[in-house]
Amino acid sequence: MPAKSKAQQKAAGAALAAKRGETSKGELHEASKQMYESMSERELEEMASTKRKGKPEHKG
Repeated sequence: MPAKSKAQQKAAGAALAAKRGETSKGELHEASKQMYESMSERELEEMASTKRKGKPEHKG
């Protein structure tokens, strides 16, 4: 599923980094923690790789 906003894409990227062991889970904020726990690495990768052009900063 593609990200619906830039903020959602950034949260997915942070959760993906934690899943891969590049950052610690403790550094994640609430949205990223929820994504980390509920989504697979493949789902996070798909969401984080969404093109940013035309996306709002936050979902309204």
